[in-house]
Amino acid sequence: MGLTIEKPEWMTEDLQIFEDAAIKFTEKELLPHIDTWEEEGRIPREVWRKAGDAGLLCPQVPEEYGGAGGNFAHDAVLIDVWGKLGAGGFGASLHNAIVAPYILAYGTEEQKKRWLPRMATGELIGAIAMTEPGTGSDLQSVKTTAKKDGNCYVINGAKTFITNGGTANFVIVVAKTDPTQGAKGISLVCVETDEVEGFRRGRKLDKIGLHSQDTSELFFEDVKVPAANLLGEGEGRGFFSLMEALPSERLQIALQGIAMIERAIDETVKYTRERKAFGKAVMDFQNTQFVLADCKAKAIVARVFCNWAVGQLMAGKLDAYTASMAKMWVTDEQCKIVDACLQLHGGYGYMNEYPIARMYRDARVQKIYGGTNEIMKVLIARSL
Repeated sequence: MGLTIEKPEWMTEDLQIFEDAAIKFTEKELLPHIDTWEEEGRIPREVWRKAGDAGLLCPQVPEEYGGAGGNFAHDAVLIDVWGKLGAGGFGASLHNAIVAPYILAYGTEEQKKRWLPRMATGELIGAIAMTEPGTGSDLQSVKTTAKKDGNCYVINGAKTFITNGGTANFVIVVAKTDPTQGAKGISLVCVETDEVEGFRRGRKLDKIGLHSQDTSELFFEDVKVPAANLLGEGEGRGFFSLMEALPSERLQIALQGIAMIERAIDETVKYTRERKAFGKAVMDFQNTQFVLADCKAKAIVARVFCNWAVGQLMAGKLDAYTASMAKMWVTDEQCKIVDACLQLHGGYGYMNEYPIARMYRDARVQKIYGGTNEIMKVLIARSL
C-alpha cells in the first residue's frame, strides 16, 4: 500500500526473519488450499501439525514448555501475515494468542508442562468456550456448571459460536463452580475432549463469512475431568482471568482489522489501475482517487495506533479502555473501507472469485466478537 511510516521499535531483526518464515509457510501450505477449505468449512488437523513443525504455534510460550520463547509481537506478526495474504480463517491466532496465554499466565507448573508442549506441536488444538446460547457479552450469566465430585469436576452445559469448535481437542470451558457467587463463582476448567465421555460437538455453524474457520456448538453432558484440570490454584478466579486477558484479545481483533484494510486497499488499487471504463483506467477518475485517498489516510492512522498499542501491551501499559478503542474504531473503519473498496470493483466486487468479496463477508463479524462495538463504547465511556 506504499505506507511510509517507520517500523515500530518492537519489530526487531529476529521478528523480520520470523515474518519471512511465516510468509513462506503461508504461501506454500495455506494459500493453495484456501478455496477448498472454504468449501469444506474447516482446516485439516495435519495443517496444524505442519504449522507446529514450522515453529508457528505458541510462539509466546517459553522454550522450556516447547514454544519459541517469543512475545506478543510474534503473534502480532502472524496475525498481520495471515490477514494480508488472505489466510485469516486459520484459527491458529486464537490457539496461539488467546488459549496458550491462559495456560501460561494462570496454569500451574504441572499444567504448563502437561499441555503447552502438545499445543506447540499441534497435537492439541485449542479453543475457549465462553459464549452460550442465552449469553453473549454477559459472561457473568453463564449457565454451564462444573461441580466438584470427589477428585473430579462434572461439567454440564452448552456453548455456541466456538472458534475451532469443530476441530479443537483442548477446550478451556468457562463454567460456574459456585452458582451462588456470581462473577466470583466462575472458574476455567480445561477439557481434553479425546479423553472424556459426554462431550459432543453440535452443528458446524453456517456463517456469513470466515467459512474455513470451523465455528461450532459444544455440549457437555456429565463430562468428568480430573480436579487437576481446574486452571490455576483455586476456584473462582475465572472471571477475573478473562477480564485481565481482554486487552490483548481486543487488540488482536484490531490487528486483524488493519491487516485486512491494507489488503483491501492494495487489491483495489491494483484492480482500478487495470480496469477500464469510458476509455480510461478507473483509477484515473477523481472519485476513485478521493475514495482511496480517504481509505489510505485512515489506514495509516489505524496502523500507527495498532503499532503503538502493541508496544504498550508489551510494556504492560495497555489498559482495557484503550484496547476497546482500538477494537471499536479499527473494526468500524475496516467494514467501511472494505465496503468502499468493493464499490470501486463494481459488479465484479460482488463475485466470489475476487478477494474483496470474501473480505466483505469476513469483515462483518469483527464488530461483533470479542465484545460488540456497542459494549466497547460502554467501556470507553467509563474512562470519561
